Parts: sequence; C-alpha cells; structure tokens
Amino acid sequence: MSPPSILSEPRERVSGQHSAPVALSYELFPPRSPAAVDGLWATIRELESTNPDYVSVTYGANGSNRDTAVELLHRLLSQTTLRPLAHLTCIGNTADELAGIIADLLDAGVRGILALRGDHPSDGSEEHPPGALNFAQDLVELIRRVEQRRSAMLAAGKVAIGVAAYPTRHPESPSEQHDIEVLLAKQRSGADFAITQVFFHPEQYADLLLRARRAGVSIPIIPGVMPFTSLKRLQRLAQLTGVQPAPELLAQLEAARDDGERRRVGVRATVQLAKAALDAGAPGIHLYTFNQHQAALDVLDRLDLFRPVPPAARLSQRPTDHLVEDPK
Repeated sequence: MSPPSILSEPRERVSGQHSAPVALSYELFPPRSPAAVDGLWATIRELESTNPDYVSVTYGANGSNRDTAVELLHRLLSQTTLRPLAHLTCIGNTADELAGIIADLLDAGVRGILALRGDHPSDGSEEHPPGALNFAQDLVELIRRVEQRRSAMLAAGKVAIGVAAYPTRHPESPSEQHDIEVLLAKQRSGADFAITQVFFHPEQYADLLLRARRAGVSIPIIPGVMPFTSLKRLQRLAQLTGVQPAPELLAQLEAARDDGERRRVGVRATVQLAKAALDAGAPGIHLYTFNQHQAALDVLDRLDLFRPVPPAARLSQRPTDHLVEDPK
C-alpha cells in the first residue's frame, strides 16, 4: 500500500502552521518617460519593504518597450532584494528572436517569466512573420527548451513560468470553457502558475477556480487585484473586459468629495474582493499597482496576510546564548 499523498494531508501537518503562507506579489511597468523614473523607484522601495515573493515587470505589445523593461529588470536584480517576474509576449516575434531574449533574461539572473500571447499591434504592422509564435502555449514550450539547454547553469533548478487566466471570457474567445481548455493546455506545456486578469466581482474568481479544477487544472491560480481607487481607470478596464463594476461602487467613487475619500472607498471595496478570493481558495494576491504604492499598501495593511518572516528578521530573532564573548 502506497503512503498517503502530501496533497491529502491537512495543511497544518504539512506546513507546521494552521495555514500556508499567502503569496504576495505586485505588478510594475517600465517608466514611460524620464520624469517617471523617480516616482517608480520611490514605489519600488516602498513595496520592497513588504517582502513580496516577486514583482512582475510588464512588456509592451510586440515588445514596444523592450529596452526599458530589460533595463528595469537589470536594476531590480542589481539594486534591490526583489525577485522579478519578467513578462514576455510572443505575437510578432519569431522563435529564434524569443529564444535569444529568454537566454538573455536567464543569463542576467531572471528566474521567473510570465508567458503571454500579447496584444495585437495597433499600428497595423505584420503580426505573423515567418517562424513567429502566436500562442502563449508555444512560448511556454520554448522557454522550457531554452531552460533545458542551460540546466547546468541553473544547477538543476528550473525557471518558474506563469501564464494568464481569465475570470471572465477573453474578448477573442468563443466561450469561458474554451479559456479553461487553453489554460489546461498551457499547464501541460509546462506552466507552473497562473495570474488572473482584473475582475470586479467575487463570484468571478470562485467560478473560475471551480471550472478550472473540474477540468484538471492543478497549478495555482492567483487572483490579480486592482485597487479600485481611480474611477477613470475602472471605466477604462470595464470597456476592455466587457464586465461592469458594481454600480454602487462607481456611484460612491463619483460622489467622493476628494481623493482621500475616493481612496478610502476604493480600498474598502478592493479588500472585500481580495478577502472573498482568499476565502474561495486563492493561494495569494497579485496587486496591480500602476506604479503607485499608496493604495496597494493600504489594501495590504487591511488584509492582514499570513506571511513568512523575512530572512533578516529571522536572523535578528536567533538566540544569542551560544555566543561567547571574545576575551580580547
């Protein structure tokens, strides 16, 4: 008789705690102008103090901001304690081009890649050059092949590959079930985890999780949560996703007397959404910051997540009884 699987064991027995730590991550985008650099780095330092598991760095459609994205990744690796998750899109790029980018990322020290199809270019440029990859699943497989050629350099480790998941139907998808089939295919190709696109209603994440698990998706599905503090941003995302936020929230944001009240209203709604996702079984929270830290930190303060103790704090907590004073 085989021993019981660790997956069937109570979480407190496996982890030594009553619940597993909740993953925490943020999304950043490269600065769009020289004037935005200082503000971004102020945000980075504030977020760094919360000891996140990683920060993702976005990548423009068709690699439009590739140079600034790569520069930001290099600075995060060399000047901070943060672990970057590099976004990478495949539309408009050949397999050879992408293999070179992946190799450069790994050589620079990146150990996490978010593999995305990417948006169609808006300038009418060619989307499918000869040898192009057109689906995130193909990009996942390519990352694994490049990783395999560097297995000695990685010391038998592996690259963490994330993919996108959709709580509501992708605008180009025929159905929500098709979205689940695509997610399952990306898992089979080697994806390790998924991060959801923005959603507005608690049942959307819970329903996604239920449908995905029933279909055989076993990788972690992390809810991507946007602080609901900007009415304009909410309205824009509603247009892009085709899903409307709660009318009560929009009305409260519009009626707010000032930015302070608007932020309190938005943070409260965001915390409610994040808590509902955690109650539904979310393994972590990924906060879309829009390069602004205050709302993200306000949400984090009110979530009271169970997080691992940072290494520096563990060192400070070590008993010193064993230390012997140097007689000199």
